[in-house]
Amino acid sequence: MTYVLGKLLHIVIVAGAALPGLAAVLVWAERRVSAFIQDRLGPNRVGPAGLLQPIADLLKFIFKEDVIPGHVNKTLYVLAPAMSLVPALVAFCVVPYARGMAIADVNVGILLVFAISSIAVYGVSIGGWAGNSKYSLLGGVRASAQMISYELALGASCVPVFLVVGELNMEAIVAWQKANGWLVFYLFPAWIIFLVSSYAETNRLPFDLPEAETELVAGYHTEYSSMKFALFFLAEYIHMITASALSVTLFFGGYELPWVTLPGGAWGTVLSGLVFFGKISFFLFLFIWVRWTLPRFRYDQLMNLGWKILFPASLVVVLATAGWIAMVTP
Repeated sequence: MTYVLGKLLHIVIVAGAALPGLAAVLVWAERRVSAFIQDRLGPNRVGPAGLLQPIADLLKFIFKEDVIPGHVNKTLYVLAPAMSLVPALVAFCVVPYARGMAIADVNVGILLVFAISSIAVYGVSIGGWAGNSKYSLLGGVRASAQMISYELALGASCVPVFLVVGELNMEAIVAWQKANGWLVFYLFPAWIIFLVSSYAETNRLPFDLPEAETELVAGYHTEYSSMKFALFFLAEYIHMITASALSVTLFFGGYELPWVTLPGGAWGTVLSGLVFFGKISFFLFLFIWVRWTLPRFRYDQLMNLGWKILFPASLVVVLATAGWIAMVTP
């Protein structure tokens, strides 16, 4: 019973407070960084440097009228935002975010992440279908095609990691990198494919075709408002956090530092958590930087990149890694 209560408390702290809180900070950071890139001020009225702006936005969503259009499929319309948010929260549960700190330490951790993340496509697709609008439907169809297409390259780009380490467990991957160096130095092409595919999986610019304001108004969430829209919004940012955490864990040593041995005990756990947070902060900044730098792809360019370039390239990297391991292994 104590173990179960401890796990439940762990889930509440991480999935119920820490991830949404980090997503709120990320919203503020995106608005400030985009303002800097565009030579604007950004939010600076609510709190010092606008830090309380996410709270003001949350209050706005809470008190905004929750409109359910008469032409929608009400059951699916209500379920879709939760179906998008829950996989984003659950996928983070197997990522070790500090020494010995993961909600679920399972031997096939990365496979579980991919299995859960793939479910998120249903929330976006069903949200587009339930809206009973041409804009929403086109956004939902685009989302399903895009996410399924890039999942292939994303999954294949992780296979070289498993071949080199010989483990699917996330803690084991971090431990291998602590002993042998970051995997990005061994598998740089695989990391590039993983990075680009993760941008497409999170529907971020230049891959935001499911929303595409210029042609689809807001795409799959055109008919949503109030807290239902906020859940879709929150899911996107938590997907960004999870993608950044996976990139750090698989290719950049996770919560460990090269040539530095962190102390044991509670202080070591805290310091390892800060190291992990510092690393994912860089990748979250990269998400924002790319969004406000590159223009949106056309849809044919998006599909060509996924099927004709990234997926074949990921297979080449897998074969090259397997051949290299076969040659050096006695």
